[in-house]
Amino acid sequence: MNKVTGKTFDEERALYGARNLIVEDCRFDGPADGESAFKEGRDIQVENNFFNLRYPFWHDEGLQITGSEMTEFCRAALWYSHSITITDTKLHGIKALRECSDVRMQGCDIVSPEFGWSVTGLEMEDCTAESEYFMMRSDHLTFRNMRMKGKYSFQYISDALFEDCILDTKDAFWHASNVTVRNCTVKGEYLAWYCENVTFENCKIMGTQPLCYCKGLKLVNCEMTDADLCFEKSEVEATLTTPVESIKNPLSGHIYLPGAAEIIRDDERSRGEVIFLK
Repeated sequence: MNKVTGKTFDEERALYGARNLIVEDCRFDGPADGESAFKEGRDIQVENNFFNLRYPFWHDEGLQITGSEMTEFCRAALWYSHSITITDTKLHGIKALRECSDVRMQGCDIVSPEFGWSVTGLEMEDCTAESEYFMMRSDHLTFRNMRMKGKYSFQYISDALFEDCILDTKDAFWHASNVTVRNCTVKGEYLAWYCENVTFENCKIMGTQPLCYCKGLKLVNCEMTDADLCFEKSEVEATLTTPVESIKNPLSGHIYLPGAAEIIRDDERSRGEVIFLK
């Protein structure tokens, strides 16, 4: 492979269409303010680089990014790219990952509104993330040991697994389908409304009005805190280890728990059973 080391690039499409290239200790910054540095590249390795310009990685195949920094000015950094590995990298620009597939991320720090839209096949481990509308309309996802803070996360995702994560985000998992959340802490308002075939196992769930209008919802050995008006109009099978403030009109299924301060039944269609454990 060819190698480029210690250079600064600021021109438009600085390394357009590059093939079999290693780029080390370089800066993409400067007065020419050029865009799309690596557009249409193939088999590119990027190590310890600084990115301060827009759209560096569009339509790339076979991309490895290690130990690098993408600033807030490096917007829309990765679009329409495939077979990507990103490790120990800061992604701090808006819309940092979109319409990509076969992505592996480890040890990364993400500060990026609208991150990860329409992505297929992403594995993320040991990462931190701060974002609005995180991973919307993406599928075949795996998250392990992720720390996430934001709003409106994981909406319309499908076929996903979350393990050992801490998620502090309101309106998470709306319209999600075929998702398992295991050994996680999930904090936020209005959790997972309108979801389908979503399972929470050994989770801590905190926040108001969770899990309403769901189909095929399962909770296994979960704690719920500050949870009121739970399970409204939901098809649910749940075993909880803590009492809740209130349950409202579960549509069908069974909810096993130590207690509830209030059970609201003001809809004749509500047939879900609430069973207090002794």
